[in-house]
Amino acid sequence: MTIPSNKKIYFASDQHLGLPNHKDSLVREKIFIKWLDTVKQDAEAIFLLGDLFDFWFEYKKVVPKGFIRVLGKLAEIRDSGIPIYFFVGNHDLWMDDYFEKELVIPVYHKPKEYIINNKTFLIGHGDGLGPGDKGYKRMKKVFTNPVSKWLYRWLHPDIGMRLGVYLSTKNKMISGDEDAKFLGEENEWLAQYCKRKLETKHYDYFIFGHRHLPMEIEVGDNSKYINLGDWINHLTYGVFDGDTIELKKHITE
Repeated sequence: MTIPSNKKIYFASDQHLGLPNHKDSLVREKIFIKWLDTVKQDAEAIFLLGDLFDFWFEYKKVVPKGFIRVLGKLAEIRDSGIPIYFFVGNHDLWMDDYFEKELVIPVYHKPKEYIINNKTFLIGHGDGLGPGDKGYKRMKKVFTNPVSKWLYRWLHPDIGMRLGVYLSTKNKMISGDEDAKFLGEENEWLAQYCKRKLETKHYDYFIFGHRHLPMEIEVGDNSKYINLGDWINHLTYGVFDGDTIELKKHITE
């Protein structure tokens, strides 16, 4: 991928729309849409790194109610010709083909490598990577198992959605969320993951979400781990101008 001189690549993660209730979520949804309206002016591409929704599960003929504003905005941007790439997070890992069929937005379930303007990126949500968190890793294997998803679909959507929202917000082992406190450069487990990846291949940038903390950590020679933060407390995002990437904060009026 090559970026023209007047274009940029944008990255955002962890909007958690639906949390903690419809009223408060709608406020954040409108803020995020204003950001999308701003960046579409010079975006070469937009990467969404998961947990756009606090809970998402696709039945064969049913998707969660709501979120029409953000879905409509993503459709508008995509129809204008701007590519959007979506990486599922731990709260929306049950995505199937709705985004791909309705919005023409590819959905990825694992980190993916990109070369942009001769810079090598490894991009993903970040859940389940690095050392520790064994309980969540085991739970994720259960949740992503095709048999488990097939069985869950036998629940009536009214029951399945209600149960999913409850588990997403109440059970921290299932959600995989960590307290949003900086652990120190040596203890941040995604930074440790990046360093291990560098043992076999060089990456200029590792871009992840999940931690809900905007951070930039040097993990090797000319290699940086960037966490995008969230849209609950920080309203932060990443922007790559073709040469360097920078974390920025969306300013609300």
